[in-house]
Amino acid sequence: MKIVIFAGGLGTRLMEETESRPKPMVEIGGKPILWHIMMLYQSQGFNDFIVCLGYKQTLIKQYFLDYYYNHSDIKIDILNNEIKTLKSNRESFNVTLVDTGLNTNTAGRLNKVKEYIGDQTFMLTYGDGLSDIDLNKLLEFHILNKGIGTITSVQTSGKFGTLKINERSKVSKFIEKPLNESLWINAGFMVFEPSIFKYLEAEDINNIQFEKGPLVELSNKGKLNAFKHYGFWKCMDALRDKIELEELWNNNPPWKIW
Repeated sequence: MKIVIFAGGLGTRLMEETESRPKPMVEIGGKPILWHIMMLYQSQGFNDFIVCLGYKQTLIKQYFLDYYYNHSDIKIDILNNEIKTLKSNRESFNVTLVDTGLNTNTAGRLNKVKEYIGDQTFMLTYGDGLSDIDLNKLLEFHILNKGIGTITSVQTSGKFGTLKINERSKVSKFIEKPLNESLWINAGFMVFEPSIFKYLEAEDINNIQFEKGPLVELSNKGKLNAFKHYGFWKCMDALRDKIELEELWNNNPPWKIW
């Protein structure tokens, strides 16, 4: 099964890092967050990736072009210009890297990789989100509910801590960033049938955001399902998120299930 990853955006809210590289190449524990996402999929049996490129795409292409040697022990005979691999990496990524345009929006990016997906069910996610999601359960849910698309939904936490104050103005309870149990958001980690491409036929599709166009249309027609995930999920949207993910990586990261 193909896994499409959106990796072409500008990442403007993380300019401290993305001024020199695309957001998916921002490192967590010395590895690009893109690598962490791919390892999450590979660990559950999915390793055929299509990466939608745009902003500073050459850095992502070079990373994978150099991947084999950079993740192997090698012996170099400089005199005879010979290279021998002593110990290679264990990753089995199959990666298709596609230039989907610098300013193309997400619906257009997906449409540009249609020929590489073919007529089959596929997965889709963002290049900046990590989770401990069970991808096989997600796929089972998608098949059982017979929709065109399934998105993973998570409950958001509040931006600020919540106080419970008694009648004497004493704080009786403090909750640091509580979950908003009434609000579910799209966390990525999606599954789609190939019929999704019927919703990507607008002439200005390159300017349309996938989440505000095709997904809205699918939901209005009752063809979009939500897989509720109660475990870990974190999007690297700003510098504080990168710092938090780094701290988690150094202390039993919940998304590291490989």
